[in-house]
Amino acid sequence: MQTRILTFEDNDHLREVVGEFGAHLKLVAQKMGVEITQRGGTVRFEATHGAVDSAARVVEQLYVLVERGFPLHTTDVATAIRVLRADPNTNLTEFFSDTIVVGAGNRPVNPCTPGQRVYIHSMRENAIVFGVGPAGTGKTYLAVAFAIATLSKAQVRRIVLTRPAVEAGEKLGFLPGDLTEKVDPYLRPLYDALQDMLPPQRVSRLLESQAIEVAPLAFMRGRTLNDAFIILDEAQNTSVEQMRMFLTRMGERSRMAVTGDDTQIDLPRGRTSGLVHAIHLLKDVPQVDVVRLTSADIVRHPVVADIVDAYARDDATRYRGRNGDQER
Repeated sequence: MQTRILTFEDNDHLREVVGEFGAHLKLVAQKMGVEITQRGGTVRFEATHGAVDSAARVVEQLYVLVERGFPLHTTDVATAIRVLRADPNTNLTEFFSDTIVVGAGNRPVNPCTPGQRVYIHSMRENAIVFGVGPAGTGKTYLAVAFAIATLSKAQVRRIVLTRPAVEAGEKLGFLPGDLTEKVDPYLRPLYDALQDMLPPQRVSRLLESQAIEVAPLAFMRGRTLNDAFIILDEAQNTSVEQMRMFLTRMGERSRMAVTGDDTQIDLPRGRTSGLVHAIHLLKDVPQVDVVRLTSADIVRHPVVADIVDAYARDDATRYRGRNGDQER
């Protein structure tokens, strides 16, 4: 049995690290596979394997964060565990200081995994970034946050958010209403991201002034978008022709983020995804970067990462089975 004991001077700071009813320490204990007990200013770590030092490092760095005035939430504790397990040398203070924008309710929007941090860095450095990965990795959310940050700093004059109107595996049939009402359901995830980061009144004002525009991809044809941050969401469902049309809309002083999941293509069988084609075609073009996020970057409920991995294994098995049938 390995044991380590840490002593902290400020009980108020430690109380925030411990969490309500010990919730934060329980999360560290569960994820790191150690037993943690706290009495007064002392925290004791015990385990039969080498995770004691790693768990202690998480708690030590969380304490430093609280000391420096960072408001600690359960999601931050989960992020700290994930980050330090991926790279034990990460400085959490520096990691959490990488705020993209302060969202609604004064909650900072930060990259929550090393992969997300690479994604944000790429958007800072490149004109066009393809963010590719499974559901829950923050591809669109972080792109919207970064776009709002560039607008707030007057680096662009407007944000354009778009996605193809392709149904995800089911036919919705006739939709009543005018054109806006017909396409709104497809664009709802983009509105959700905006409302997560900006007060509702400000979202309304920015939409009314067209400083933020949310539109289906078909509306992009024939336009030149200058001084804009442009996001194409669900890009795996574009055709090659649509992707070509979209990428050539980019005008002076503009930037683009193209997000999608190349394992969830809803195009008719036999049609090539514009996302897959563009990534291959443009891989050597300067100022164009591809960032691949994985299940390790998923920041939704922990079970989502397990679901994504299970489907990936099933896809690989079925692919091998098809190849084996062809070879026989």
